Parts: sequence; C-alpha cells; structure tokens
Amino acid sequence: MQHILRQLESKREEARLGGGLKRIEAQHSKGKLTARERLELLLDEGSFEEYDMFVEHRCADFGMAEQKVPGDGVVTGHGTINGRLVFVFSQDFTVFGGSLSESHAEKICKIMDKAIQVGAPVIGLNDSGGARIQEGVASLAGYAEVFVRNVMASGVVPQISVIMGPCAGGAVYSPAMTDFIFMVKDSSYMFVTGPDVVKTVTQETVTQEELGGAVTHTTRSSVADNAFEDDVETLAQVRRFFDFLPLSNREKPPVRPSFDSADRLEPSLDTLIPSSPNKPYDMHELIQKVVDEGDFFEIQPGFARNIITGFARLEGRTIGIVANQPMVLAGVLDIDSSRKAARFVRFCDCFNIPILTFVDVPGFLPGTAQEYNGIIKHGAKLLFAFTEATVPKVTVITRKAYGGAYDVMSSKHLRGDVSYAWPTAEIAVMGAKGAVEIIFRTELGDPQKIEARTQEYAAAFANPFKASNRGFIDEVIMPHSTRRRVARAFAMLANKKLENPWKKHDNIPL
Repeated sequence: MQHILRQLESKREEARLGGGLKRIEAQHSKGKLTARERLELLLDEGSFEEYDMFVEHRCADFGMAEQKVPGDGVVTGHGTINGRLVFVFSQDFTVFGGSLSESHAEKICKIMDKAIQVGAPVIGLNDSGGARIQEGVASLAGYAEVFVRNVMASGVVPQISVIMGPCAGGAVYSPAMTDFIFMVKDSSYMFVTGPDVVKTVTQETVTQEELGGAVTHTTRSSVADNAFEDDVETLAQVRRFFDFLPLSNREKPPVRPSFDSADRLEPSLDTLIPSSPNKPYDMHELIQKVVDEGDFFEIQPGFARNIITGFARLEGRTIGIVANQPMVLAGVLDIDSSRKAARFVRFCDCFNIPILTFVDVPGFLPGTAQEYNGIIKHGAKLLFAFTEATVPKVTVITRKAYGGAYDVMSSKHLRGDVSYAWPTAEIAVMGAKGAVEIIFRTELGDPQKIEARTQEYAAAFANPFKASNRGFIDEVIMPHSTRRRVARAFAMLANKKLENPWKKHDNIPL
C-alpha cells in the first residue's frame, strides 16, 4: 500500500512540474508566474480541487507519442474566492507553449459544463501559443467545443478571462465571448493574426504590443476591460472584482458588511456643479461620495472616457453604475460610449444587479464620422439595453439632460423605476441658445431680442421643474442627500418583479 501511495505522489509531483524546472525558470525570467502559482494567488489557500491531473494528449504524429506531459498544458478544477465557489482553468505555457490540444480542450469543457450545472462563475487564466499544430483539425475542433460552452454559459454564470501571456488566432474568440477580459501590461497580447502576417498582407510594420497589447485593447479597441502591472496585481484585482458578482443568474448579488451609514449626508456635493453650465466637473467625485466607503471598481476606464461604468455597493449590496463624464467631450454620447455602456447594462440585467445612472449629457456627438460609422444603430444599443433591463433602475440627473440622450440615459420613459433630479438639472430638447436660434430665427439680426429670448427659454426649461410637473421626475432632491435617497430607492425596489414578453431571444441592433 505504501508503495502505491508513493507512486501516486511521484506522479503528482511530475504533473506539478509541468514542462520542467528549466521552462519554469524561463517563465519566471519573463516576470511571469506559472499556471499553478497563479491559481495559488487567485484562490483561497487550500481550497483548490484539481481535476484531470494525469490527462495526456492522444496525438501520435510528428514524434508527439514520445512527448507526453501529465495535465497536457492546462490546470483545471474548482476552489473558492473569499469562501465563494468558482471554477478555474489555468493554461501552462511551460507545456508545449500552453497550446490547445483535443485533451486540453476537453479538460476546459468539463469544468465549464460543471459550472453551468451547479451555478458558479468560470475564470480562465489564458497563456497559450494557440492551437497545437501537430494535432491539426482535432485542435480546432477542441476550440469549437470551448466556444459552444462560452455561448451556453453566457447569461447563466459570469465568465472572466484573464490574459496573462500570448493569445492569438482562434484562441482570442473564447475570451471575446466571456463577460470581462483583464490583461497584464507588457506581458500579454491578443490578436487574430500576428505582426508577420500583417506585414505580409497589408505591408504594415507593427510590434506585438502595438498590435494587440494591453494598452491597445484597453484604450483603442475596447476588447479588454482593464490591465494591471503584473501577474500578482492582476490576480489580486480579479479577486476584488469577483466579490461584486453573483454566482449565477439565479442568485442575487452578494452582500457584504458595510460600516458606511446609508443616511450619510455629503455637504460637498452641494457645490459640485460649477456655476457656469459649460464648465466641467469630475463625475468620479460624485460616485465615490455616494457609494459605500468610496469603493468603486471601474470597467474600461481607459476607453470611451466620456462615460463611466463600474461596480460599487450601497448598504453592502452590489450595484452597477453608468454615468456621463463631463470632463471628457462634455459627457456627450457617441458610438464608443454607447457600446461600452450598453454591454455593461446588459451584463447587470443578466445577473440581477441593480443599475444607478448619473446623467449629465448634452446630446449625441454630431459629425460625419459618427454618422458614417453608424451612431444611429450604436446609440440604439444603449437605448435597447436600458429599456430591456428588468432590474431596479434609479436615475439621478445632475445637470444637462438634452434631447434624445435624455431619453436614452435610463429615463422614466424607458421603464426607469425612480428618477431624481438635482436643482441644477436642465431637462429640455436642447440648450437655450440653440433652441432660440431655431424658434426665433427671424429675430437673429437683433442681438438684444435674441438674448432676451434666450433668458426666457432658460427660465422656462433650464430646470427640472417642467419634467417634475409632468411626473417624469419623481423628486427634485438636494445634492447632499443623494446617497440617502438612492439607498432608500433601491431598498424599496428590492423585491421588484417585472418580466418581458416571452421570446426566444431579442434582436438587439448589433
């Protein structure tokens, strides 16, 4: 019996070494952790239960029969993060460059199937050279099997991809179908075709980092949601992020103890809005002063910065926040901000996360570039997402809410539950100057008359009271009481029930 136990431990030790000490050292020399070291940092100590430690590939071509490593380049199983269940896979670059074989894919599919069955999130730590070329189409079939699981799990359990090394070719499409993608600066990249192919086909000379690095995907393409300095910080941030999410679509968001009183007043908010309507202010300040302990996890902070999205807590419960940012393009809605916010809103709705919307929007961005690239359809995505959402929705208009953008930003008319406005709110079709130039165009030659008309229009519409008179605004509130009023609104909506008509699925304007 002791001999058998020693044999088992010997096999386990061989599997834990992956591609061997030399390749582990090479991984460390690049500033990267190994697959197992990453799982140790991601999961609670001692919580990891590994599956398929001894699985090997089945390829006999090109001398592969003599090159078999237990585990076949991916570590899979389940564990806990702060006591909550999560399924994980971590690709091992020391084994065949983390390339995906048929067996490798089967291991990933097994834990994804189990995650859907039991209702728990999946976190994938990606560090792979792509398809294992020696296996040919069998490897491609393995990718397709993983893709199917991504689609089946979408909206059922949260899926998080962490790109911690190369991710190229067909390998990028599995992360692309997950809910969130995080990258590591300077050591991870994603692209469909590499720099050499780009050079051959388009004559462009570009580095891996320029083509698909963390900066590219967090600021230009919007493929990734955030990037962090190294493996350790990335995994720590993923642990923090995980705490905001419910385990599945059948559960409510988690609740954690909060020492921040829901009735806390914030007098500084009474002076947040500048006296000039054209002067910006930082919407981050409002968010941090309203949420529990100023804790806000922003999603895509480097992309479409004219809108802010992210997760926070009120009375210990997770909420999603969407907010116009006056500091960037005056908070205007454009193609990128509409897409960014729409995807975020749809995620919140999938997983029962209430949505708080802060509005200061002068309208949609005009121009040929926006029109030619489809602002109509892209703007409709955000309109569609807010309308479709059945979770509790609370809206606070802080300053401008003009034109169609007023409607789109979770207005009462899109089934918003509670709509508040600050006294500084301006709710109208457009700003006073533009409105007067249209209504009184015959008087444009008389500056004094135009000025008088502008003052008249501003007095009538540059306030929240017209909308309040119609019941479109539930209450005009003092800025310092925003946290208290919003917290009470969400508490009232805790048991909200709203169902959309039966359908196979909707047809959002993609």
